[in-house]
Amino acid sequence: MNEVGAPQRLSTRLAFLAAGLVVSAWAPLVPYAKARLGLDEAALGLLLLCLGGGSLLAMPMTGMLSARFGCRAVVLCAGTLTCLILPCLALVDSPLLFGLTLFAFGAAVGTLDVAMNIQAVIVEKVSGDALMSGFHGMFSAGGFLGAGSMALLLWMDMGTLVSSICLSLLVALMLGIASPYLLREPDASDRDGPHFVVPHGAVILIGVLCFIVFLAEGALLDWSALLLTAGRGLDAGQGGIGYAAFSVAMTTGRLTGDRVVKRFGGKLVMLAGGVCAAIGFFAAVLATSPILAIAGFVLVGIGASNIVPILFSAAGKQDAMPASLAIGAITTIGYAGVLAGPALIGFIAHAISLNTAFAGLGAAMLLVAASSRLKLFVGRGL
Repeated sequence: MNEVGAPQRLSTRLAFLAAGLVVSAWAPLVPYAKARLGLDEAALGLLLLCLGGGSLLAMPMTGMLSARFGCRAVVLCAGTLTCLILPCLALVDSPLLFGLTLFAFGAAVGTLDVAMNIQAVIVEKVSGDALMSGFHGMFSAGGFLGAGSMALLLWMDMGTLVSSICLSLLVALMLGIASPYLLREPDASDRDGPHFVVPHGAVILIGVLCFIVFLAEGALLDWSALLLTAGRGLDAGQGGIGYAAFSVAMTTGRLTGDRVVKRFGGKLVMLAGGVCAAIGFFAAVLATSPILAIAGFVLVGIGASNIVPILFSAAGKQDAMPASLAIGAITTIGYAGVLAGPALIGFIAHAISLNTAFAGLGAAMLLVAASSRLKLFVGRGL
């Protein structure tokens, strides 16, 4: 029987922080890998797909592993692998080995992502309190910490290998502190239920909604700078300001989201958040100055910040599938949105315009807002 208290909440927050840190620590290494391997942009892009492929393969299986062995074993194994593989990404000197290492890194990160979300769902459900936004906020905070720390170490000429080892040791320390209080036993409903179920019913719906929100987040990551520089007159060197503003708004929204959800309820927060994000996209499209467009990105960040945590909470309370299997399926479907987003937005931008693509994202967020009225989100503590 799993006991849930303050130590379990802290261990979950540390797992999310560590995951965000190790994922973002990889980003500053990309230019170094490109130069070391002598790759052009096309070859690098193809190899980077290995990371997503590894994650998509591992995520559906993580639910089965967590249901059998418990979150602690899966989180620690996956976290250990990320710590070992990250320095290898700074060492491998052939495209083949680089692709295989990226695939393994993606699989480890994907496993860690699903397992920590399963732990978060159990901890929130047993505690009876709104906690999911804060957990996801720690992942975002880890992203800032990881990317910033890695960039600082590289700026200090520590070298890619030493910098990677330092970040790996920091992740290992966080997981070591969290280890005693990670959930050792599977949730009773997961342990006694089937270890594989084809996603269906509410799980598919929640997954599709996650797909939309992740697609929107991925689109801002890859296309917000182009919208600001090509259509709003911002200098190329300042193009990243839009995504930075979005990220700060999203992180702030998540770190304060538990109190908001507890006060107003997840259903109302999801409705208001979807509308706010839609207004943000429409504002960015209609803006005639970069400041107004950036303000639109801030609205997207505020609005979207708590939608995915609310959806994960709903996944833990649905009865179509065991929670661990549902989380694995939903994370896989949602992550597909991150991978598909850049290509889909690029296709629409090429065929029509980037403004049209962003307006379409605004319309999709209105659909997310409207879904809060569905029976799935009524009477489930949301």
